[in-house]
Amino acid sequence: MSTQDNRDEDRYKKQGFGNEMGMTGRIALLIVDFVNGFADPEAFGGGNIPEAIERTKTLLATARRLGWKVAHTRIVFADDGADANVFSLKVPTMLGLTETNPASAIVDELAPEPGEYVVRKTVPSAFAGTPLASWLVTHGVQTVVVAGCVTSGCVRASVLDAMQYGFRPVIVSDCVGDRAIGPHEANLFDMAQKCGDVMDLDTLLSRLPNA
Repeated sequence: MSTQDNRDEDRYKKQGFGNEMGMTGRIALLIVDFVNGFADPEAFGGGNIPEAIERTKTLLATARRLGWKVAHTRIVFADDGADANVFSLKVPTMLGLTETNPASAIVDELAPEPGEYVVRKTVPSAFAGTPLASWLVTHGVQTVVVAGCVTSGCVRASVLDAMQYGFRPVIVSDCVGDRAIGPHEANLFDMAQKCGDVMDLDTLLSRLPNA
């Protein structure tokens, strides 16, 4: 870490940022947009997304063994683009992510099992315009562990909304990925300061009883 980085961290700390929320109550796992299109560097992928998918296999297996509620998200637009919005105006290629397009399908390695909730969305946040918050509340969830992509986009938007809905987000740093490493690292730093706890998978597992 550079001298400037140390100064930045010191400034945030002195101003009261970066306190750890901690995990409490029932835990859920939210896997954001680990779909074929984001796993493909020729489509929406690149960067460290493949490595994040690989690490998430262990995280998902752990969540299932511990009986956590699990939710997955996909970006899904109507076949005729009838639900096009400002997000698709900014990134029009997203309109190609329709229900039957294989690029919108969750990667085989992380395919949902019966009882796991698949959230379909047309904006970055998993919470905006979806029943996810009420689903989590219904199941008594207080802590939401987050994996997925991209760190600077849909992950960050979902983490921010999770915090704003009163959940405690835990971002698993090596289970989230981005098409560029700079935005990935910058957003992990910023989320750790403002809206969630950031830790790697090994650290998370060390804090879980019976993991």
